Amino acid sequence: MADTGAPGGETLLFLTDEQLRKGIEAMFFAYRGFTADPDRILAKHDYGRAHHRAIHFINREPGLTVTTLISVLGVTKQSLNRVLRTLIEDGLVESRVGKRDKRERHLFLTEAGEALERALTEAQRARMRAAYRAAGPQAVAGFRQVLEAMMDPNLRRHYQMLKDDA
Repeated sequence: MADTGAPGGETLLFLTDEQLRKGIEAMFFAYRGFTADPDRILAKHDYGRAHHRAIHFINREPGLTVTTLISVLGVTKQSLNRVLRTLIEDGLVESRVGKRDKRERHLFLTEAGEALERALTEAQRARMRAAYRAAGPQAVAGFRQVLEAMMDPNLRRHYQMLKDDA
């Protein structure tokens, strides 16, 4: 059993229920902080986190299909349609008919959508940048490994494809 060098000689292989509980609680509170700044921006537009996730992935993969976005977000077509309808009506997202398959709808952010995406992402970047700097490069690498290990395998594959594009 190797020591991680963590305070108290905690090891990665044999965590107690209490250590796991603290990790779960840390994730809850970190997520709350991670979403707080974007939530304030989204509230000004009467949008929620579903809108944010859609905007994020449309920006990340311009031209992705509605079907792909449904898969990435893990939502129903009906719930995504409500979000997309609002974003399209508000002039943030454009839906274009597929060139090869007329049944497909390809999604793109408009200039206004790109501006909102930048504001949302910059708020999260600032928080992550500060946390990463405080934690140091080894902690950042370890954190990413933990997050990737927690992903469902099919989502990890999609994440890897996005990561490889960067």
